[in-house]
Amino acid sequence: MYVAVKGGEAAIDNAHRLLADRRRGDRSLPSVTIDQIVEQLALAVDRVMAEASLYDRALAALAVRQSRGDLIEAIFLLRAYRTTLPRFGSTVPVDTGKMNIERRISATYKDLPGGQVLGPTFDYTHRLLDPSLLTDEVVEEASRKEPLAGETTRVSDILATEGLIEADGVLPDDHLAGDLTREPLEFPMTRDLRLQALARGDEGFLLALGYSTQRGYGRNHPFVGEIRIGQVEVEMDVPELGFSVSLGRIQVTECQMVNQFKGSSKAPPQFTRGYGLVFGQSERKAMSMSLVDRALRAEELGEDIKAPAQDEEFVISHSDNVQATGFVEHLKLPHYVDFQAELGLVRKMRADIEGAQDNENASVQDAAE
Repeated sequence: MYVAVKGGEAAIDNAHRLLADRRRGDRSLPSVTIDQIVEQLALAVDRVMAEASLYDRALAALAVRQSRGDLIEAIFLLRAYRTTLPRFGSTVPVDTGKMNIERRISATYKDLPGGQVLGPTFDYTHRLLDPSLLTDEVVEEASRKEPLAGETTRVSDILATEGLIEADGVLPDDHLAGDLTREPLEFPMTRDLRLQALARGDEGFLLALGYSTQRGYGRNHPFVGEIRIGQVEVEMDVPELGFSVSLGRIQVTECQMVNQFKGSSKAPPQFTRGYGLVFGQSERKAMSMSLVDRALRAEELGEDIKAPAQDEEFVISHSDNVQATGFVEHLKLPHYVDFQAELGLVRKMRADIEGAQDNENASVQDAAE
């Protein structure tokens, strides 16, 4: 046993050294820097920050570099680091209505108060590989407009003036927001906790669930009311001062999805909302989140729960990519004893069946004689 343990440790040490070697790659090429990852792989950095629940571009870039570009591994690394950080308190809710907007689009109104702002987007590219990116040629810098600052009217506000959309949810004054990073999951969940879980959820999983609702597996006929990407101010109340203090600005993506609702005994026909808010420029994630959020409100709105995307326990229990990865990848670890037990059971079952068949054949032969 001692020899096996020591041999295993040596193999693991060698695997770590080989990993570090492969991470560095060809030594004749310059090593990628953290600043380069932050600036040139910004969308990967944003996803890691969002799903790790830690807004720090440099640390997220470090995790991307350490994981060799495996984003789920990077999310795992950043979450593990997050658990070591002290908690000083909670910030006040961010006011996305006062966002310094870099990108703002709506699929419901062409002429928005404040205008549509395309910003940096893949939406209108041809999806053709660009050979010029094979070299380090200097690309002409685009002219940059100042972000839209100040309060900008929301699409939901326009609909609300006619009473065509449900009102914004209002929480009791004594409501304390939960914290999934410190408290275990319990079902059923309040919507604030559910949105926390979706914000940390795997983008691909939520994308597939959101897609399923559009294909008939759930009651969704969505319109993108508004997507906003920009900087919001983060403030924290300081009791000793009696007012909140600004801690700085962060970039977020917000999506409000507008959905049909035929009405009920308690509410007239109107539009309902699905909501998504995530760190960084992550509009695919924010859209998927808002689709799934609306689907998970089925019971609240008196709708039948028939599809996976409407099942809160199914969605939330399987949306976390770190937990899912751990459960899937643990299958790579030694299961020798378990397998030998299964192997012995299958052999015994086969022996029993073969013995029964032999007895049956013998009986048939005796009857024939």
